[in-house]
Amino acid sequence: MKTNFIFVCGGVMSGIGKGVTVASTARILKDYGFRVTAVKIDPYLNVDAGTMNPTEHGEVFVTDDGMECDQDIGNYERFLGENILRDNYMTSGLVYKSVIDQERNLKYGGKCVQVIPDITNEVERRLWNVARKTDADFVLVEIGGTVGEYENLIFLETARIMKLRSYGQVIFMLVSYFPIPKMIGEMKTKPTQHAVRAMNSAGIQPDFIIARSSRPLDSIRKQKVSIFCNVAVQDVISAPDIDGSVYEIPVNFEKDNLGRRILEKTGLKSRTRKSKQWDKLIGNIRASKEPVKIGIVGKYFGSGDFTLADSYISVIEAIKHAAWSIKRKPEITWLESEQYEKNPQSVRELKNFHGIIVPGGFGKRGVEGKINAIKYVRENNIPFLGLCYGLQLSVVEFARNICKMAGAHTAEVDQKTPEPVICTMPDQLVNIKEKRMGGSMRLGAYKCKLAKHSLARKLYGKDIISERHRHRYEVNNQYRGGLEKKGLLIAGVNPQRGLVEVIELPKNKFFVATQFHPELTSRPLNPHPLFRGLLKAAAGK
Repeated sequence: MKTNFIFVCGGVMSGIGKGVTVASTARILKDYGFRVTAVKIDPYLNVDAGTMNPTEHGEVFVTDDGMECDQDIGNYERFLGENILRDNYMTSGLVYKSVIDQERNLKYGGKCVQVIPDITNEVERRLWNVARKTDADFVLVEIGGTVGEYENLIFLETARIMKLRSYGQVIFMLVSYFPIPKMIGEMKTKPTQHAVRAMNSAGIQPDFIIARSSRPLDSIRKQKVSIFCNVAVQDVISAPDIDGSVYEIPVNFEKDNLGRRILEKTGLKSRTRKSKQWDKLIGNIRASKEPVKIGIVGKYFGSGDFTLADSYISVIEAIKHAAWSIKRKPEITWLESEQYEKNPQSVRELKNFHGIIVPGGFGKRGVEGKINAIKYVRENNIPFLGLCYGLQLSVVEFARNICKMAGAHTAEVDQKTPEPVICTMPDQLVNIKEKRMGGSMRLGAYKCKLAKHSLARKLYGKDIISERHRHRYEVNNQYRGGLEKKGLLIAGVNPQRGLVEVIELPKNKFFVATQFHPELTSRPLNPHPLFRGLLKAAAGK
């Protein structure tokens, strides 16, 4: 079967759901029995997402093979229930760097290297490489940004050329915003009409318009969009805001027969959609009524007057997956760690939560607040899960307050600490000294051997696990003996390098911290065992 490409572009403004549109469409096609994968293209000149600020760009997602990429790759993995690898992510910077490296190595044989066709050829080469490696029937390609921007024109041009000479079908979707201005009280189609004109100016006519709005499109608007945007009425797909979860979007799309329309356009024979698992998930979500309150102590939430939860989107989704699996409704509260530094007594508010998470992060801002929070949950036996930096600061807290090492700290914050219980590995010291920062952390999946009688071993149900990492600092093995004597259980270790991966406090109801990021591999159809353990403890189960 020939590979079909579906290019998904954004109209009017960013942040309206291109990523979940791609993920939902991919899920629908998978449920029809096709092999599906998804690609994210970011127009930035960054080579990868690893150097981007999470407050501005959202979470940095890490693949099994160690690619630091956009959070939408996480959406694809969660909806498809499959691992997406580094080949499925590209940026303008990565593409241009690849072409320039080839030019420097005389791969172009002395030719003049140009944006067209050499950059567009490189983008197309990468897309076909994904198609071959995954043996996909459908490759969905999300082009970042919105149509009409200068930055993503080269990728639209690549898509146009691929449609011109493709051996398979090339379909274009425009995810566009339909505002309902309060002072007017009517849904407006004009911004989308302009977005379609911008696509037309790039030589592209959308096959589908995904109509994002606070409310469903009525028949009058669908007719209007059809006439002015040159799209069949049945190809204007309503995508209203959802009260429940994003996992209901495939169900919404199928109300307008999106899957069958795609099959018709690609000339594929219609199939029966097998969505029993997904339907059961939606049933669980809707049946989850009793609340479980989880507090996340972090520092990336604030941006002016707004709270940016995208900084920790995988953590949020992992909590939801676990809560729904035990028929509980997750209530998540953002807790700024800096307030626990300015006012240490305010940490007492943590007693109002059923469970607390300290997620990953970098730098010294808010660190003492996180340590204060960890001390409080340890002393008050509140179910706790620490992730990456959460593990490191848990070790610092334990060393200070249980082992009586008052000066204990992480070398990341205090390089002159007399008790560096968290230290920099020798290879990372070289990277830092030579300023090799991008893509140089301990990244991707590494094995971990779990202690026989640990809670982690019980939750995972196996001795050897593999989890994804993103960090430079490790537990200092010189202090392991002293920490263990005082009751800290080293529950998981990397067998190749002897690095601490999991710690526990066996006397507490649930106190687990990991050097890796378990949230990255949680799936709605397969919740992560550590998050499920936390939520069960939080729910009193």
